[in-house]
Parts: sequence; C-alpha cells; structure tokens
Amino acid sequence: MLRSAVAAALAATLSVAGPVPAEAHSKTQVTSGNARFQVLSPTLIRTEYAEGGRFTDAGTFNVVGRKAFSPVRFTQRTQKGWLTIDTGAVTLRYKVGSGPFTADNLDVKLRAGKQTVSAQPWAGHYPPDCVAGTLCEAEALDLRGPGLATDHTGYTGRGFAAGFANAGDAVVFTATSGGTFDLVVRYANSTGGDGQNTTRTLTVSADGQNHTLTLPPTATWDTWAEARVPLTLPAGRHEVSVVRTATDTGNVNIDSLALVTPGAAYPAPTPPAPQPCAFGTLCEADEGTLSGGARSASDHNGYSGDGFLASLERAGASAAYTITGVPARGTYALQLRYANGKQARAISVNGRSVTLQPTSSWDYWRTVPAPVMLQAGTNTVQLDCPTDDSCNVNIDTIAVTKSGAPLLAPHAPLGGYRRGLDGVNGAALTEPGLLYQDGWSLLDDSASALYDPAKKKVTPRTTQGQDGYVFAYGQNYARGLKELSTLTGPTKLLPKWAYGVWYSEYYDRTAAEFQQIAERFRTEGVPLDVLIVDTDFKAPDKWNGWAVDKSRFPDMKAYLAWARKQGLHTSLNIHPSILGSDPHFAEAQSTAKGKLQRTGCNGGADCYVFDFGDPDQLKAYFDLHDGLADPDFWWLDWCCDASRSSLEGVTPDAWINQQYADRDGFAFSRAYGSLQAGGYSSPTAVPTGPWADKRTTLHFTGDTVSTWETLQAQVGYTPGESAATGLAAVSHDIGGHTGGLSTEPGAEPQSTKLPDDLYARWVQLGTFQPIDRLHSNHSDRLPWQYGPAANASAKKFLNLRKKLQPYTYKAAAEATRTGLPITRPLYLAYPNEQEAYATAGSEYLYGPDLLVAPVTTPGTTATTTVWFPPGTKWTDYFTGRTYRGGTTQQITTTLDTMPVFVRS
Repeated sequence: MLRSAVAAALAATLSVAGPVPAEAHSKTQVTSGNARFQVLSPTLIRTEYAEGGRFTDAGTFNVVGRKAFSPVRFTQRTQKGWLTIDTGAVTLRYKVGSGPFTADNLDVKLRAGKQTVSAQPWAGHYPPDCVAGTLCEAEALDLRGPGLATDHTGYTGRGFAAGFANAGDAVVFTATSGGTFDLVVRYANSTGGDGQNTTRTLTVSADGQNHTLTLPPTATWDTWAEARVPLTLPAGRHEVSVVRTATDTGNVNIDSLALVTPGAAYPAPTPPAPQPCAFGTLCEADEGTLSGGARSASDHNGYSGDGFLASLERAGASAAYTITGVPARGTYALQLRYANGKQARAISVNGRSVTLQPTSSWDYWRTVPAPVMLQAGTNTVQLDCPTDDSCNVNIDTIAVTKSGAPLLAPHAPLGGYRRGLDGVNGAALTEPGLLYQDGWSLLDDSASALYDPAKKKVTPRTTQGQDGYVFAYGQNYARGLKELSTLTGPTKLLPKWAYGVWYSEYYDRTAAEFQQIAERFRTEGVPLDVLIVDTDFKAPDKWNGWAVDKSRFPDMKAYLAWARKQGLHTSLNIHPSILGSDPHFAEAQSTAKGKLQRTGCNGGADCYVFDFGDPDQLKAYFDLHDGLADPDFWWLDWCCDASRSSLEGVTPDAWINQQYADRDGFAFSRAYGSLQAGGYSSPTAVPTGPWADKRTTLHFTGDTVSTWETLQAQVGYTPGESAATGLAAVSHDIGGHTGGLSTEPGAEPQSTKLPDDLYARWVQLGTFQPIDRLHSNHSDRLPWQYGPAANASAKKFLNLRKKLQPYTYKAAAEATRTGLPITRPLYLAYPNEQEAYATAGSEYLYGPDLLVAPVTTPGTTATTTVWFPPGTKWTDYFTGRTYRGGTTQQITTTLDTMPVFVRS
C-alpha cells in the first residue's frame, strides 16, 4: 500500500530551567542551556548544541523537510542533573550543563526487536584525545576530508589517512596536556596525483597559531618518515589540526602522530590489550587474545567496531576470550556473527566442532548460536582451527547468553555507498549510511550549509556547533527510510521511459551508425528507450571539445529530432573541462571573469577546469552546453578532470547534480562526494554526507571491470546503496565497462566481447535493476553480436524489461512516496530473519513482489542457492513451480531463465 505524506506542523519551544517532574507534551522542542532537542517523531530526534544558544531554525542543503513532521507526544523530566526525553520508542538523556555532546553526556535507549539497545550517538563525531607521549593512529582521529586507506604497506594500525588533496582536508585531535612539545607526524610522500615528487607542506594549527609542517619526499608510498614542529600548549583542552590550507601543497599520507617532549624519540605503537567480555553483552571478536596468525582486519564491509577477526586460515590459529559474570554452571549459547564467502566450514569452540554455513559473500554476515559449557564466574572461551581446511571464516562479534536467548544485533552498517565503482573488479569497500542492524544511527548535519529551496540559495552557517539527527527505527528499517525521505527529501522519480532499455557504448560512431543501430533494434524485435552518445562526438577534442564534430554528426539538431520522432530519448557525454585552444575558450573565460584555472587533464596540458561553486564559472560551464546541443539530458562524466566546487557546506556532486536537474529534470552522474574526495573511484565520504543527492540524481556508478566477480558484487551493491542513502535510481554498466573477461575479438573493428554466458547473465541482472543500461568501453553489448543461446536469452530478457516497465515505474513511484527503494535487501521486510542478512549479497526483492536471485557463475547451466522468505509461497516466474517460504532450495537454470519468483 502506498503511504500518505507526513503532514506539516508548527514547532514550539519549551525551556527547561531546573528539576521538573515528568510532563507529557505534544510540542516538538526542549531546550537545556546551549542544547536543544527537537522531537520530530517517536523515532527521530534532532540534537543541537550551539554556543550562546544561537540555534538554527533554517533548513540546510541536506535537511529540507524538518517542518513536515507532525507534533509528537513525549515526556521530559530533569532529575539528578540529567534531562530525559521519552517518546515511548526511544529514551534520550543529556547531562545538563555538560557542554557539547560526547559519548559521556548524551545517550539513547531503544528496542530493536527483543533487544534493548543503549547507544552514544555522538561518539566518534568529535576530535578524540591524543595523550601526550603516546602514538595516535591517524585513522582513529577526526578525519575531515582524508579517507582511510590500506593500499600501501608499512603502516601501523588499521590503515592511514590518505590524500590531503584539497584545502581544508585535516586530521584533528584534542590535546589535554599543557607544556612545550614536538608534534611528530609519520608520513609518506611520493609522486602525487598532480604528477609531482617534491617536498610538501601541511599546517599545524592550535589555539589560532599556525606552524608549517615540512614533509620531504620519501622513497615510495610504502616508505614512511617522520617530521616535527614545536608546539606550546597552555593548560586545558586544545583542538589541534594538521590541515592543508590554501597555501599548502598537501598530497601526502599520514600514518600516525604523537605529542612528545622536544627531541624525544617517536613512540612505538601499542598493541591493543585483550578486552574481557561480560556475560550477556556483545563483544568485538578481534579484541580477544589472538594467536597463530589470527588478526584484526577491516577489508570487507558490514562489520561493527573497528574491524573483525580474520586470518583463521591454518591449524593453530585461535582467539581466546575471557567471559565474566557467568551466573551458574551450565550450557550457554555462544553467539557468533560471521561471514563465510565460500563453503561450509567447521570451527572449534572449546574443543567442540561447530559448522558455519556460507554467507552470500564476505561482506554479508550471519549470527548463529553454538552451545558452550561454562562454570559460574569467569571462563575462557577459545575458538580454534584444528586443521588448515577448517575455519577460513571471518568473525565480527561474539556474545555469551542463556540458551535460547534472542540473537544480539551489533551496531553494524547495513548496505553502504561510494561515489563510484570505477576500476573495481568484484566487491568494493563502501561507506556506512542510514541503516544499522541494532536500529539506530546519527545523521550528522553539522557541516551542511543553510539552504532555501524556494530561492535555491545557499548560505554558510554563521555559528559552529553540533547539529545531528538521531534515528531510532529499531528493526523497522522501512520507517527509518521513510523518515529519511521526509527529512532530507524524497528520491527522484524519473520519467517512465527511463525505466526501459538503454544502449550506450564508448565507441566512435557517426549519426548514421547510431540510426542503423536503432533500426536494428526494431528489426530484431528488441525494445529501446534511451540512446546515449559517448564522448567521441566532440570537436576539436574528443574528450572535452565544446563543438560537434561535423564529420560524425553533420547536423546534431536533426539527429536529435530524428531520435525524438522514433520515440527515443537521448543523452550526450560531458567531461567538465575545456582546452585553452578550444574556439569557445575565450568566451567561456570571459564569462567566468578570468577565473578558469589551467590544471591539465585527459585532454592535455593546456586544459582548464571549472569551480562549480563560483556563479561566474558555473554560468560559463552551462553556456557551453547551450551552444553544443539540446539532448533530453546530459551525462556528466566527472571521472577525471580537476573541476571542483568551492561552495562551503554542500557536497560537490550534490551541488552540480542539482544544477543539471534544474535544467533537465534529473542528473545522470556520480554522486555522494567529489572527484577530489579520494581520487578516481572516490570511496571517501565527505563531511556533508550523501543525503541530498537522491533528490536529483540518477547515480552512474562508473567504469567497472567485466568479470563474474563484479557481476556478483552488483547483486548486493544496488540494494545496499539504496538502503544506505535512500537513493533508488542506481545505474551500472550492464556487462561491465572494460577489461576483465572482455578478451575475445568483437563484432566491430578494435572491439571485444564477453563470454556468451557472462553477457547473458549480466543482461538478466539488468532486467531487474532500477536502470537497464547496456554499456561498455569498445566491447559488444548488442544481443545479435553473440551466439544463438546468448542472443536469444538477451532478447528475451530485454523484452521482459519492457514488459516490466509499468511495474518498475510503480516501484519507483513508491520509493519516492515511502522511501522503500526499487531493489530492496530482504532485511527491510524480514528483519528478524538471519538469512535475510546472510543472503543480502545474492538475492533481493525487486519492488514489493518479485524475489530475484541472479546467476553469477559461469556455464550454460547453473545451480543457484535461493532462500525463500517465510510467511508466503513463492512461484517461479518462468516455470510456475511453487516453493514454500522459510526454506532454502537449489534452483537450476539454463541461459533462457533465471531465478525469479512471484510472491503468492
């Protein structure tokens, strides 16, 4: 059923001055000194801290729907120095007069199924302490711009802070010791993204005083050196930043830092001490006593804490845990949350073998109970690998509970996002979004600029403080997505034609050749809705020219008119740069008032880029579009050129994508960050977050590698991105973009093709994706370019895509109304089922009623493991066979079918 919109309501303020009894309210605000709390719903509370009580009532670029919530009844009381707000669904406490929010002065309590969850939402959202004389890992500090990376060697801890590519990028910490120190930084500095290998600088800033940190080159990015600056700190707390200012050169990696007495040696890293695990509580599996090669790792997704227990790969690998508070002698349950991307494996628990069944990949986790006999009081529980063939699993958390107790959910992210999958072969690390398995998250909006949607005006915040929204949806993930949609705006509903069949290929073609392809679609009986022209139509440069190459498109206006007459919708590729030799450059530079910067790019050294945050440069940029052509929409391929947005408080992708959406109805582009945030593939989150992009953007995920591993990863990626961000319209290159298994000669000169089975199975996946866009880099994607079986399969499924277009559009409209995405991880509908989490990488719901488990293994015949959710029967779309919910079955298909089931 489609849900109605949330009604708008006026906000009212209640000041709390001292101890008061519990009092029920149907208002929305409670103020306690410099802290304000706005109860937007029983499961959504805004937490705001502002010095001097200068609170922000205006919306932000992220938060455009705060006034759309109805008044909520709640109780509040102040007792023993604590303000408590209770909505019935969540209880929030704040220590009155204790200052900005921390893990110590603000907490919440909620229910997630049968589990009572206590949380400190602001933990990790402010600069942590770095104690003088100790080594502090950079990745454990407050990273503002740089990302956590592990793609070099020689670092300590979990990784290093990478990049410092933009002004403002910083590592920030709090120092509490007064005195004279050296701040020592362990860094690497080799050839940077700007092509230079030279001495770099950053700035150390504390108490308004700046010190230049000089960083000579290191031999490679795997070689680390130390640099230091003197720093005098008065007694008290100080916020210290290692930052790239506008005058610094940055482009370095930082592994760790330390405050030491002047001239003292750099301290060694301190291995984390094993932590005891109290009976009945969740504990991190990598915090036990690890031996035999067992270690902490963080190279997959979906884990809680800082990592998971890994390298249980050989006989003798083990992890031991001290369990405290066991109430009596008896048999208890050891709850293990694990990922097993291969086959059933055995692990020994205190000498007893426990079999752990596969999960859908290493990024998806299942919790199971295993019996363990314990004595009263303190016990040791040990996980062992008896043989080299045993174990080979990763373990995230453990808990010892009574037998039959509810399985405990950790604060582990569900799904995740990244700007692009460019260059990815298989799975990729993602950033957490809204949903966590224990039912709460904090949307930190502190960095977002103020915004007036009616005037489309962005205004920087005038005060600094904390501004965050505590979501406490419990296991009602759908409610969390609905409230995210209300708060930050709904996902963009695209025109109905966008949910049909797209064709695009990076291959140099003429207008006549595109017309021949469209005619071939018709004669072959294959539907086609969108026809995209990649970069080669441009002149004088194919990459970033701003005129049409008349030798390829003699009359672009006539070509676009022809396409519209054929019922086709068109798009043209754009790379955001311009050569100094381009005939349109002088006019563009004039419009930009001389502010276009020469940086070099894929088009050559004499290349200029745009600052989308500067109104003059933005106008120059879009004037170039107006002089080029008028397609139905543009494809912004901001993959490589150094254009940027200097607009403070707005995610750069979100800003430029909104400009395209204002012109064309929606943007077709990468999302959630910027080119500068982490490089080409950009896995690095930005402080302003991914929350605004869904209002405008069809997310182009970039240039993946064409392999079975990539196909398999995309099965879970699309639903996971939508669940993390609320953005429903995600578009992969169907068939992948380049390389990998694209090794056979193709049907056209200098082209390749995929293996027939991989092509057919990828087209099947595309049929049940938000967008079905055939695309590649000089690699065949047309059905008739493949053998008879793959050809027939691709035609069948592209026609099925067209048949499903009304269903897909209805699901897209539901996503806009309710926040439930088109592709839905099964845990959205079945949060109590462990299989819904474990199988999230291999199957999903397409809209409300289709269960899809794409084939991701080679061969003309494949057998796929399918879990059927309980509570209903499921009927095979192709064979009519019915399966009982709550069971797992092996489904065998040939190239002409795939595992798709209709809810009975």
